[in-house]
Amino acid sequence: MRGLTDSGGASGRGGSRLTGWAAGSTAMAGLAALGLLAVGCSTGGTGTRDEGPAGTQPVAQVTPSVAAPPTGKADRRVDAVQLVKQDPRVSERVRTDLKPCTGNEYPVDSSYGTLTGGSSADVVVNVMTCGDSVGVGTYVYRPRSNGTYENVFTMEQPAIYGTIDRGDLVVTTQVYEKKDAVAYPSGEEVVTYHWAGNRFNEHDRVHNDFNRAVGNGEGDLPGAAEPAKS
Repeated sequence: MRGLTDSGGASGRGGSRLTGWAAGSTAMAGLAALGLLAVGCSTGGTGTRDEGPAGTQPVAQVTPSVAAPPTGKADRRVDAVQLVKQDPRVSERVRTDLKPCTGNEYPVDSSYGTLTGGSSADVVVNVMTCGDSVGVGTYVYRPRSNGTYENVFTMEQPAIYGTIDRGDLVVTTQVYEKKDAVAYPSGEEVVTYHWAGNRFNEHDRVHNDFNRAVGNGEGDLPGAAEPAKS
């Protein structure tokens, strides 16, 4: 998995991942099994949706200290897998299921950038499933002067992905209705969080409803021209 850098267009990453997933009953069954609940805090949210595997959840404000030795690079890259596995604020289900997909390749993406105003880069970690690359958890770690990391954001639910966008945390969650295939969600929630007062606060929320007439695997696009007959 390739990590992201601090750049714009945050919601595109989550969307591009989902359009490549294979739709099918096996994928949906796996998604349903990952009905993880987000840990709550004072930031607002709408709660889990009844009709699908995704929805918006409140943010968790947590302050564990997690030791994560740097990988030796000058920019202080960390072992994101160990960071998650050693974090008591990560659910036992996520930590237990976090295993290599092939060889030593774990379904984990990490991003480095300025989120909390510290002297060193913060780390955004996304944990996914191996089969469909469906996000199941997003975590933000703030570096401390003693080399440990403080978990300052935890959100766990299916089809979630967090990115860094111009100093803010942007969390995109795909929204599904009962009959939606994994590759074709009904929409998405894009929530922007800004760091202030030693915590993340919701700054902006956008809901996108996707067009049901195109790209749903049920036939050609409306109005598409038929192939010319010889």
